[in-house]
Amino acid sequence: MLPFLMLMLVLAFLDRVNIGFVKLAYQADTGIGDAAYAFGAGIFFIGYALFEVPSNLIMTRVGARTWLARIMVSWGLISAAMIFARSDTVFYVLRFLLGVAEAGFYPGVLLYLTYWFPAKQRARATGLFYLGVPLSLVFGSPLSGYLLQFDGVLGLKDWQFVLAVEGLAAAFVGIIAFFYLCDGPAEAAWLTPAERKALSDEIAREEALKAGQVEHSALGVLRDVRVIAFILVYFCFQVGTSPFSFYFPSKLASATGGKVDFTIGLLLALPWLCSAIVTLLATAYADQHQNHRQVAIVLIIAGVLASAAVGFTNNPILLVIAFCIAVPGLTSSQPVFWSLPTQYLSGIGAASGIAFIVSLGNLGGFFSPQIKTYAEQALGNSSVGYLVLSVIAAGAAVILLGLPQHEPRARFAPPLAKLDAAARKDPA
Repeated sequence: MLPFLMLMLVLAFLDRVNIGFVKLAYQADTGIGDAAYAFGAGIFFIGYALFEVPSNLIMTRVGARTWLARIMVSWGLISAAMIFARSDTVFYVLRFLLGVAEAGFYPGVLLYLTYWFPAKQRARATGLFYLGVPLSLVFGSPLSGYLLQFDGVLGLKDWQFVLAVEGLAAAFVGIIAFFYLCDGPAEAAWLTPAERKALSDEIAREEALKAGQVEHSALGVLRDVRVIAFILVYFCFQVGTSPFSFYFPSKLASATGGKVDFTIGLLLALPWLCSAIVTLLATAYADQHQNHRQVAIVLIIAGVLASAAVGFTNNPILLVIAFCIAVPGLTSSQPVFWSLPTQYLSGIGAASGIAFIVSLGNLGGFFSPQIKTYAEQALGNSSVGYLVLSVIAAGAAVILLGLPQHEPRARFAPPLAKLDAAARKDPA
């Protein structure tokens, strides 16, 4: 199940950020300026934020299989429709609709993972799913650079060809998802009856424990100071990571005196390969030592320092080195962070709480390009934008540092012993 969810995230993230790969070609062909591009790149997150919570609540009613498949098909078709975005207005509308269509996917899967993985395994499971983000850039960067060479194929410009191929791929996988996924362990034909019962009982026990400590209504989560802190942390994450997708490709291309092509794509794959490795190591270490907050803080600090340095060099080698520290720091810390809210929230509060954290936090992705553009124009310095965004991103570490430790009343029992025992009783 996790490899397939990872594939879905690869396509989701690729369709969200491929506008960054085609930025130079797209602007040259359509004449859309930097301010319009920044607004269109960011408005995705407005649509995403508005429909995130309703989407997650709907998923709890209709089931994850149906809803996640619907999300993929609709966002894939809208992403492919970006080939028609030749004016500012059409660009804004389609980017907004793409956010609406994709709303609920990421928090939906995070909620879905709580149906399957007990607390002591959840950071690693989330980390494996989150590998879709770096892998989308490890393979997506060279792929997008390669597809940009197909100018004129099927009567499409190079940037149109990229958006069409990657968008239709997501829609195709969405159709497969409807037949491949199941809503929960009770429906998993690939588990034995004893395994299904053992896993379902363990998840139910943990949910009952969390509900006994704190219980939220759908909107009541917004009155919880801890949830507000989680939202602010995720907001800072999105402010800091948006340049990775929207500006790093063109930054490196300008430093090499060329354009975004296959070679630039390969170079940009290196930071995301580093992120994939660090994600696996960091989530496993944090689960083993149960120090998720501390691990996240260290990664954030490393990431913001390297991200700030990006604005002060145009040396391609130094840029790639900075990317290889900034990207793992601010992306690998996120699956580690997610163990905190998923261990705290339960029931309908988990569905709405996770969605609120993602939706309101993702507004950082909208403000990030605007903040960067405004800071650079106001100060007349093209380097200061990265520094300002890095300072804001550092707020995530500050908030986590001041967040009181949440201690469950009872320790979560190791789940694997139950599952192993169940497998021995029912070896079929």
